[in-house]
Amino acid sequence: MSARRSVVAIVDDDPRLRESVEELLESAGYVARSYASARSLLVSGFAGLDLLITDIGMPDMDGFDLRDCAKEVRPDLPVFLITGRHEIADQSRARGTAGFFRKPFDGNALLAAVEAALRTANREDDDGT
Repeated sequence: MSARRSVVAIVDDDPRLRESVEELLESAGYVARSYASARSLLVSGFAGLDLLITDIGMPDMDGFDLRDCAKEVRPDLPVFLITGRHEIADQSRARGTAGFFRKPFDGNALLAAVEAALRTANREDDDGT
């Protein structure tokens, strides 16, 4: 029996970025689910997700607000924020985030961070914390 593949959600209003991150994650053995907006992910819900990668600067609901919604429902869900702007400088809003990536980011660095966050989350699940 094969091990369950981790499911990673990608939320970004840029279709090219969503597609490239989806391909990167799938090439590394993850199941990638792409969403064009925070609202489209909220409709689907957070059940079954192991990690969330979201752009900060999106119309309607930004990545900080999406992260906050995710943490209310799934406090254990690792969340990565990505941005092409300077929102990263807002450290007061950074709490509860597994990591930040500024576009363009290194794909190998993202994969390494995703792997580390999932390993930590799985270890916490195993410990019952």
